[in-house]
Amino acid sequence: MARLKAGLRRTSNSLTSGIGAIFTGRRLDEAALEELEELLIAGDLGAATAAELTAALAQQRFGAEVTAIEVRRALADQIADLLAPVEGALAIDDDAKPHVILVAGVNGTGKTTTIGKLAQSLSREGRRVMLVAGDTFRAAAVEQLTIWGERAGAPVVARPDGGDPAGLAFDALERARAEGIDKIDRVLKKLDPRAPHSRLLVLDATTGQNALNQVDVFREAIAVDGLVMTKLDGTAKGGVLVALAQRFGVPVVALGIGEGIDDLRPFEARAFATALMGLDE
Repeated sequence: MARLKAGLRRTSNSLTSGIGAIFTGRRLDEAALEELEELLIAGDLGAATAAELTAALAQQRFGAEVTAIEVRRALADQIADLLAPVEGALAIDDDAKPHVILVAGVNGTGKTTTIGKLAQSLSREGRRVMLVAGDTFRAAAVEQLTIWGERAGAPVVARPDGGDPAGLAFDALERARAEGIDKIDRVLKKLDPRAPHSRLLVLDATTGQNALNQVDVFREAIAVDGLVMTKLDGTAKGGVLVALAQRFGVPVVALGIGEGIDDLRPFEARAFATALMGLDE
């Protein structure tokens, strides 16, 4: 909780200071609600989410004198309820040999770093991991993935610059099976028609509302079934995660809250909402 709270400090500071400025010896009237809604929109929670949160708050306390801490607690409860349906985890199907995870995202979102951290986490669970450098047109990305693979103790499959990413993915799956990385006794002859078994989209929190457009585009291309939000520690726009949940309902698998290999944390709705409002659990 302390690490998450520190990672969300910029976002929570912006929201809590704004709430404190609005609710100082004041009743919850229309003007106060309008100011709060504008604050939440500015915090990248999105217009629809801001309207929903303020309407719920008005239903509970309209006309009453409220303190900033009361408003923050009420919002934390509402946000936790909104996020609960998207509280997800990366579920590895042990019947899929191997379980293939496709990680996508625009350049600069932190895909390579996320893959390295994910490999470390899975390795610690006792799983054998192989990384595939599918971004064959960016030599730096391949080099970076190789470094992360070494840190996580995972082999990396790559092709020369400009190679066909689809062909690379095919070859890598065959190699994973042939080398027994899936821990099965025989080499499977055909590619698993269900692969990839997980499709993760990595989003950069610093892009704010633009993240919604990215989800729209990538969902059409690869049927995204999990989100990873990175760089939460470097922005005041972390509230966009709430807007994503409200609009898409796609499970949030993990949060990136730092540069360290252990700084990819599972997403927990209550903990996130509490940290967003600068509260202790």
